Amino acid sequence: MSAAARKHADAVLPAGSRRFDRRRLMALVAKESHQALRDPSTLLIAFVLPVVLLLLFAYAVSLDARDVRVGVVLESPGASAQSLAAAFSGTRFLDVHFAHDRREVADQLVSGALRGYVVIPQDFEQRLARHGSEPLVQIITDGSYPNTANYVENYARGVVQSWRAGRAIDAPAQAVVLEPRYWFNPELESRRALIPGAIAIVMTIIGTMLTALVVAREWERGTMEAVLSTPASVAEILIGKLLPYFVLGMLSTLGAAALAVFVFGVPLHGSLAALLLLSAVFMVPALGQGLLISSLARNQFLAAQIALFTGFLPAFMLSGFLYEIDAMPAPIRAVTHLIPARYFVESLKTVFLAGDFWAVFVPNLLAMAAIGAVFFGLAQRATRKNLE
Repeated sequence: MSAAARKHADAVLPAGSRRFDRRRLMALVAKESHQALRDPSTLLIAFVLPVVLLLLFAYAVSLDARDVRVGVVLESPGASAQSLAAAFSGTRFLDVHFAHDRREVADQLVSGALRGYVVIPQDFEQRLARHGSEPLVQIITDGSYPNTANYVENYARGVVQSWRAGRAIDAPAQAVVLEPRYWFNPELESRRALIPGAIAIVMTIIGTMLTALVVAREWERGTMEAVLSTPASVAEILIGKLLPYFVLGMLSTLGAAALAVFVFGVPLHGSLAALLLLSAVFMVPALGQGLLISSLARNQFLAAQIALFTGFLPAFMLSGFLYEIDAMPAPIRAVTHLIPARYFVESLKTVFLAGDFWAVFVPNLLAMAAIGAVFFGLAQRATRKNLE
């Protein structure tokens, strides 16, 4: 059969039964690549938005409690009370404001100027001399910020205990000194945990939202019908649509990783090859989800809303990026197993902060590939139904 005859036969066959042709595929990829490069919004989402998000998560979002504004009410004039107040002022984690009357700081706590205050009472010297279990100070915190309130309380207790130990009050000589050390993030900087997770959020936006918007826009403008009238098969159309955005996602990942390492100081203890493999596999469910959304919603507004609620928000809230999955209720923890970003965030934190641990990577890779296969199967079925 001649090439013209094969082309005519392919044209009259249903889309799902047309023969796969590599030349047609490359033509579709070239067409989609030119369209992506001519679209400013695509380039902004792929290359500018990742930089903006990483800057926000690096400098604007922080889980570190530093320079917390607290008050120290010094009601006792004794030398020991003065020494304890000096111990509070000597720490770099608290921004201490002194007062002699608790009424001076109570209003500041209500207005939010202070996150808590410590009262060194008038009978502080007597309490100290009694060597009993009676508390030496009173700690009052702002419960509307629970994490900060716990931090102020625990740190204030630690300052008092360290001060007592330094004065050898009720503290026997210690033969062994305990010094805590933390693996993977010794400085306990939240930036080092947030930046790898932010890369997962960036790739979710590029893979899911960008794909859903681009394909839905073609349905909305009617240009998809022109593609459907060609002899291209369903597989050729899907691969041709997604391959350029897969490349955009990988380039964006390389750029985000370079920013993380060279600008934000996040160490990459693992290999670049492992990072690229994890990113490539994650793009499978991200692109598949975006393609499925565009097959079901043929206008950009609806596609954007569905991508936001089913892609971005679950990746942001349920992936372990900001909130620990183990602290979530059991039904929510079960739902997180369906979120591809959950496995990607865990893998990114491992490759950046720990290294190449394939015992962690392999199960996550399999889970992301399985979810991606489901998304692509559903998207191919929906697209074939639309074509036929």
